[in-house]
Amino acid sequence: MRLSGSITALATPFTAAGDIDFPAWERLLQAQLAAGTQAVVVAGSTGEAAALSDEEYERLLRHALETCAGRIPVLAGTGQSNTAKTVQATRRAARLGADAALVVTPPYVRPTQAGLLAHFRAVADDGGLPVVLYNVPGRTGCDMLAETTGELSLHANIIGIKEARAEEERMQALLPLRREDFVVLSGDDPTALRAMLAGADGVISVASNVVPRSFRRLCDAALAGDAATAATLNEALVELYHFLGIEPNPIPVKALLALDGIGHGLRLPLQPLSSAHAAQAERLQAAIRQLEQANGRGDAA
Repeated sequence: MRLSGSITALATPFTAAGDIDFPAWERLLQAQLAAGTQAVVVAGSTGEAAALSDEEYERLLRHALETCAGRIPVLAGTGQSNTAKTVQATRRAARLGADAALVVTPPYVRPTQAGLLAHFRAVADDGGLPVVLYNVPGRTGCDMLAETTGELSLHANIIGIKEARAEEERMQALLPLRREDFVVLSGDDPTALRAMLAGADGVISVASNVVPRSFRRLCDAALAGDAATAATLNEALVELYHFLGIEPNPIPVKALLALDGIGHGLRLPLQPLSSAHAAQAERLQAAIRQLEQANGRGDAA
């Protein structure tokens, strides 16, 4: 399995009563498949993994695997603040049939680089799934340096990284360190085009929850080296990128999904989008529908 292109970090839709909305989850998954999304992440940070019970996590992942039915890889978010718990969560995802684990650097505990090496090697050795590293220091309080990633890339069961640092220098440092079958994926929508044109293999995206067709076209163009087409597609998404950062993720993207009839909010301590941004969300949703129609694909894979 080699991950590439447009990969969606899926939001988890809830009912008005706060339960998982499985019919909405099915619609979200089917929309991703129809649009040509090349892999999905279930129960990552965008999916509010920390707010899910073990039973909900298993039902959510099992449903995604049944719907995708091997057509695209399904990654399961399994990262915890403790190594033993991360191994346990990864084994559970493996038993359910996930294709790989997306494992974030341990939140809050702020391990050293040596601690990160030991942590990820243990998960890769004992978790039972291929591991995609995930570095997002703005959320975890821990930054995995490029040199550490380079060492981890030598492990046969560590297959890639989602790098959410936006600085160009980070991607420039990462790309030369990887082995041939280790992929580097952007985890930052606004700079994903730049990363792919520099040699990154794709993006794990929040925006592609609501613009999956547009994001598939953007990734196709960028990975083909068609910078002009990719830049035009990316320019049409700049306002969306800004909106998705206007409040903490996944609040804005779930507001847009709700306007499309997918889900009804978040779980505490997250709250729905502030009323001050409601008009912008409605205007943007109308623009998104037009953009997706313009970028419709007849050959979704």
